[in-house]
Amino acid sequence: MIESLTNYHMVSIGLGLIMLILGSIIDIWKREIHDYYWIGFGIIGFLLVFFSSEIIPNLLTIGFALIIAPFVILIWRIGLFGGADAFALIALAVIAPMATFTENPVTPFTTLSNAAILFVIPFLINIIRNGISQIKGENIFEGFDDSIIKKIIAAFIGYRSKNPKFGFAIEKTQNGKKRIDLTIHHAENQEFCTTPNTWITPGIPYLLLITGGFVIQLFFGDIILARFLGT
Repeated sequence: MIESLTNYHMVSIGLGLIMLILGSIIDIWKREIHDYYWIGFGIIGFLLVFFSSEIIPNLLTIGFALIIAPFVILIWRIGLFGGADAFALIALAVIAPMATFTENPVTPFTTLSNAAILFVIPFLINIIRNGISQIKGENIFEGFDDSIIKKIIAAFIGYRSKNPKFGFAIEKTQNGKKRIDLTIHHAENQEFCTTPNTWITPGIPYLLLITGGFVIQLFFGDIILARFLGT
């Protein structure tokens, strides 16, 4: 039994962290992760259950945690994030379902909701970057004839890149004039922009935010739920 060496839940949490951290590194490096990666970790996590002292309760916990699966698959199909992100959350539900070191409440959606909070960070970085450019006297919206509302939104979700690499264009040329394009595109189908001096929204690997969301879950639980319940 695993408990003869260490606690089953600690092993599953460690496995989950290894999967997410290695996956994040691969995602940053290659910008693509094969489905077999998540399947392999998921199988290992499932087999670990049978080395625990409470097989049935742990299987029931996994079954409950997997209610997140259809939700993240739907989000993936809509295009709000990639397949790797969906499979990572499903594999995590098998490996370390609703794991936490605290007594704070957690749900099958806690890692995802915590990650959504971290998603605010790139917006703040964009605003700071654009603010600094304006202070330097750069006309970041040169050539654009859009409303102030569109420009504010663009300043939150992106920036003007001299040499874009891993970002998606949020501008287009219409009737010979530059326009801010706020159309939502599928996360897996849109190609990275390589046109110099183009407004882009950075293609941040959401897997990094999922990893951060899981770490927050381990040490603080569900941030949104705890706030709502006043715990």
